[in-house]
Amino acid sequence: MSGARATATPRLGSQRAPGRPLPTADPAWSADPYADALRAGRGPLFLRRTDGWLLPLDVERWCAEPDPADLDVLGRCEGAVLDVGCGPGRLVAALAARGRRALGIDVSEAAVAHTVRRGGRALRASVFDPLPGTGRWDTALLMDGNIGIGGDPAALLHRMARLLTPDGLLLVETVPYPDVDERLTVQLTAPHTTPGTPFPWARLSTPALLSRARADGWRVADRWSTDTRTFVALRAPTTKGGPGSD
Repeated sequence: MSGARATATPRLGSQRAPGRPLPTADPAWSADPYADALRAGRGPLFLRRTDGWLLPLDVERWCAEPDPADLDVLGRCEGAVLDVGCGPGRLVAALAARGRRALGIDVSEAAVAHTVRRGGRALRASVFDPLPGTGRWDTALLMDGNIGIGGDPAALLHRMARLLTPDGLLLVETVPYPDVDERLTVQLTAPHTTPGTPFPWARLSTPALLSRARADGWRVADRWSTDTRTFVALRAPTTKGGPGSD
């Protein structure tokens, strides 16, 4: 549960670029139809795989107030919180309303604008960009499938370890099916629109995430589920070093 630590508040400012190439966020998330769906507050909106398979995206839930599963996640946050891929900002705004220090980042201009309108603090940026507070965030969130960002979970976990304090808390929402571990090329699409630019994505179940995280030195703090959603709490490696240090 919540247990804020006495650490300095991460501040905006220049950060040295990573020492190795990292995945970049795809501009598809910054353009229609994603921006249109966020502005409207509803879908339908899908990730479309190259074979035509469609994954519905829960835009209505993202644009609504936090539900009980979200509130459980928020209650576990410690100290200063970074919400990676914050979308329209329901979690950042809820943390701000509680007087918590929180920043959302998203590559979508529409998502950042929506977050700010809701009372949250947000920055238009990729998680792989130089970011304020690198190494000083107590908690980071990868909700709504955002462990898939960049299509390379190993690179993303490495980056999250750089952003968090040693032993910082990473809260991840996973795919609620036990055998999912896939790397995809997808496009954003909606009915009666042309699919957007292809970009890499990933989908991981809890077992797949735990296997990868443990191999990289993360420690499992908790795992839990609701009727339709599954989550993992990880503790960052306590030592940092090697390629890619900020």
